[in-house]
Amino acid sequence: MINLPNKDQFIRYFSRCYNWEDKYLYIIELGEKLLQFPKEMRTPHNLITGCQNQVWISLSIKTDNKIQLYGDSEAAIVKGLIAITFIIYQGLTAEDIISYDAISFFSALSFTQHLTPSRSHGLKAMIQHIRSQATTFFQ
Repeated sequence: MINLPNKDQFIRYFSRCYNWEDKYLYIIELGEKLLQFPKEMRTPHNLITGCQNQVWISLSIKTDNKIQLYGDSEAAIVKGLIAITFIIYQGLTAEDIISYDAISFFSALSFTQHLTPSRSHGLKAMIQHIRSQATTFFQ
């Protein structure tokens, strides 16, 4: 996630895109900046159900109780959506992740109007998976 902008920078850059074609190109560009996803993390536990494309997301907890996210997909646009989701959750604790309404963030930027229904469903599945994995750090 080191190469990703913070949430404020993302909103500023995204808002400067002239149209949705430019926004999609920016989303794809963000996906290319994700950290390398280790092959050993491509497990059924990290595979997101409900996505049209294969998507893997894994969480680990750092020593400062902040969550480190790892993710990958075979589809460029989905990989970009993973990156944006990681931008939203960047620097948060598991408790913060569970309580944060990421769907509202995407809605405020009109994603729900510009994603296909299957991509919207997949995005919700990714967010639910992250929130579910974050709850395991409380057990």
